[in-house]
Amino acid sequence: MTPTPRKPALHGIRILDLSRVLAGPWCTMTLGDLGADVIKIENPKGGDDTRNWGPTFVEGESAYYLCANRNKRSVAIDLASPEGQRTIRELAARCDVVVENFKAGALQRYGLDYESLRKVKPDLIYCSISGYGRTSPLADRAGYDYVVQAEAGLMSITGEPDGEPMKVGVAVADLFTGMYAVQAILAAIIARNNDGQGQLIDLALFDCQLAMLANVASATLVSGQEPQRFGNAHASVVPYQVLPTRDSEIVLAVGNDRQFKLLCDEVLERPEIAADARYTTNRARLDHRDTLIPLLKDVLRTRDADEWQRRLASTGIPTGTVRTVGAALASPEAAARDMVATVQHPKVGSLKLVASPIRMSGTPVVEPSPPPLLGEHTEQVLRELLGRAP
Repeated sequence: MTPTPRKPALHGIRILDLSRVLAGPWCTMTLGDLGADVIKIENPKGGDDTRNWGPTFVEGESAYYLCANRNKRSVAIDLASPEGQRTIRELAARCDVVVENFKAGALQRYGLDYESLRKVKPDLIYCSISGYGRTSPLADRAGYDYVVQAEAGLMSITGEPDGEPMKVGVAVADLFTGMYAVQAILAAIIARNNDGQGQLIDLALFDCQLAMLANVASATLVSGQEPQRFGNAHASVVPYQVLPTRDSEIVLAVGNDRQFKLLCDEVLERPEIAADARYTTNRARLDHRDTLIPLLKDVLRTRDADEWQRRLASTGIPTGTVRTVGAALASPEAAARDMVATVQHPKVGSLKLVASPIRMSGTPVVEPSPPPLLGEHTEQVLRELLGRAP
């Protein structure tokens, strides 16, 4: 007997999305992937800031906007107008969650802050995303990923040892915060199911970036010593970095002493390296990385990357090639996991998007819908939720 299909995990949950740019939209897109009805509120004059962020556009649509706004409905409302504010309050009364990332005090002036909206929806879950948190001495400062990467320590540990501090190639502080917001909202939904009460969620890019320093932050707290930059090497494991071969570069991630012995004995065919007391243990290799890494480079440059990859694969030592973004998206691994989806966009036509990485056997993510045009669903949503005529 064929089991009855289950509804998506967040079927019946409605999100009022007042956020823009990346952290908030990344959160609400993930909730949309999980089946929530996400209503994206945009300024009629231009919409989400990222709609105008280039350089890549297709039929006037920004690739940046497209990356974070699938599975949503766009409603164009001017929050600065009394009519717009009234409409938002009416919509909030019919939604489960509000997500916003305005500067401190902005929505309070409009009567759209948590305390105001909980009067029309007592069990409302309200997620506020900002750079430094609503209780921070820097609460009034705008939150920018680049600045937070600098101020929360990430840039100080990223880059070459003798180079300048370096940001990560994507806005990870925004993305970390968006994913923490998803977790908090899901937890708040569970809590409300238990006790019927909503709550305010206060998330800061700065806090989330500090949390994601993980073992580096822990080591700093324990030792009192500032961490160093190691470029593509690892602070705690050797060899664990990008290394050159005769024709290209590979990543070698030797995680323990057994793997290092396999590397030297079977892959490199240089057992004397593993037998050297300076390199036998990871602790010793940390102390002597300056002599070990040049030695490994000399050996690896004697053969092409493909041959080293075959040898490494036979031993189970973690390794990989350094791919371009395009090559990664076109890889057999990405294809096997259906990580590139094609949707039919009203202006672009056939449009490729990166798919959700979430895989659930019983309540799979929904089929992706194209990121909406500005105000594309205004009449539909206002008629459906508020009973307004076109």
